[in-house]
Amino acid sequence: QIQLMESGGGSVQPGDSLRLSCKASGSTFMDMGWYRQAPGKQRELVAAITRYGKINSTDSVKGRFTISRDSAEDTIYLQMNSLIPEDTAVYSCNGKTIWGAIYWGQGTQVTVSS
Repeated sequence: QIQLMESGGGSVQPGDSLRLSCKASGSTFMDMGWYRQAPGKQRELVAAITRYGKINSTDSVKGRFTISRDSAEDTIYLQMNSLIPEDTAVYSCNGKTIWGAIYWGQGTQVTVSS
């Protein structure tokens, strides 16, 4: 069974940090990334990383969020620092297999509030 399993969401205060994890299983994934969707807004790319380590991220998280990948463990991470209320959203892991198929994780809620 091919799946992406996320963990690490939660409720924090502004300025805090969280680390999201997404473990892939059942296939080899080439490109993986994190998307988020806030209430009433469209889903947006947060950060993505290829199997070879090339990174792309949205401007609003640059300098605060870091995406990384452990290929041996088929896991990607999103280290989120200096969280602000505008980061509140459901964060979903996305991956594309070597065959081009797209998979999504179930999503994890991140809430930033004082």
